[in-house]
Amino acid sequence: MDRASICLALFICAYILFIILPKKRTLVAISASILLILVKIITPQEAFFAINWNVMGIFVGTLAIADIFMESRVPAYLAELIVYRAKNTAWAILWICLLTGFISAFVENVATVLIVAPIALSLSKKIKLNPVNMMIAIAVSSNLQGAATLIGDPPSMLLAGYSKMNFGDFFFYKGRPSVFFAVEIGAIVSFFVLYFIFRKHKEKQTFVSVEKIKSWIPAILLAAMIILLAFSSFFDPGFTGLAGAICMTSGIISVIWNKLVNKKPIFTRIKNLDWETTFFLVGVFILVGSITLTGWIETISAFLSSLVGNNIFAGYTLLVFVSVLVSAFVDNVPLLATMLPVAIAMADKLNVNPSLFLFGLLIGASLGGNITPIGASANIVACGLLKKQGHPVKFGEFMKIGLPFTLTAVTAACFFVWFVWNR
Repeated sequence: MDRASICLALFICAYILFIILPKKRTLVAISASILLILVKIITPQEAFFAINWNVMGIFVGTLAIADIFMESRVPAYLAELIVYRAKNTAWAILWICLLTGFISAFVENVATVLIVAPIALSLSKKIKLNPVNMMIAIAVSSNLQGAATLIGDPPSMLLAGYSKMNFGDFFFYKGRPSVFFAVEIGAIVSFFVLYFIFRKHKEKQTFVSVEKIKSWIPAILLAAMIILLAFSSFFDPGFTGLAGAICMTSGIISVIWNKLVNKKPIFTRIKNLDWETTFFLVGVFILVGSITLTGWIETISAFLSSLVGNNIFAGYTLLVFVSVLVSAFVDNVPLLATMLPVAIAMADKLNVNPSLFLFGLLIGASLGGNITPIGASANIVACGLLKKQGHPVKFGEFMKIGLPFTLTAVTAACFFVWFVWNR
């Protein structure tokens, strides 16, 4: 068996074990990564650079500040405020999803989930509701809106760099409505999916307000981090490390502040971070990097290109929904990076506006990760937080929300792109 075949076999086995043994997924990911290095499928140097250290910095740094943010009782206070303002529990959950979407349009998805999670978890405790469905809804809402702007998610940044699009081009590009409006059409339609899921929670929660905010400093640090993240892409358009550095710096400052003010040991704070999910992310990045380096994504892309005849709609639909299917299991960053030149080639062959294929590809690759709990970093983080709270998430449990949400949002958004850009 050649090097590429061994790599693909290990990749498939690892992902099957993720499904069969969800409680051992970190062990599986790290073991498979080490095995790839031992059998010389990937070198230690290639494995190191396959890891998206920017995302890792965002995850670890934001996790630290989010933990202290939750202890400040600001999220619990916001949870009470949301419950009081909302018509019922269902609308309280939906308002949190809308809040998630708004933040995610300007902040990377992993950071968004870590910012909103403390609010959702506090709300679930107050109303005695299992937080699983709420957290899944937050993750998929984050992934959806992350594609709306240039700074919302790495795939958007990749598309912008490849097509030389600026921030405003995501709203109007060459005089036509652009990606932002396509995503919002998808968001409006998929909102009704979330409403259908949570509609049974019609109870109105009534309780005496008991939350007292201990300190606004963590909230201020978090707000400063969000603002810096929103502007980071202007200084780091290649998404090379600035966002991760901002989050790590914010996390370190928050931990030091907590030590000085609350006298909490720094080592204990660091030890209690979600290292299991952290190492799982490392393993997944190496696995995806290995199949990218051995040429499997390029092989799949070439095959798809050969299937396209002269039917523009068939080619567009194939590109979108294959990217949805693949990104449900493969990280959308290497997928999109590989498929962008394929989309351009397909557009040239069919003599159509390349934006049609590029925008459809971005939507499919960004939203496809919502189908499974391992399809996007934000999903992995949300499930990791739930597991830490004693609520492990099964594949089927995630897909009950992720699949209808994704299909509805992708269909609506891509039809919008088709009608606007098919000429």
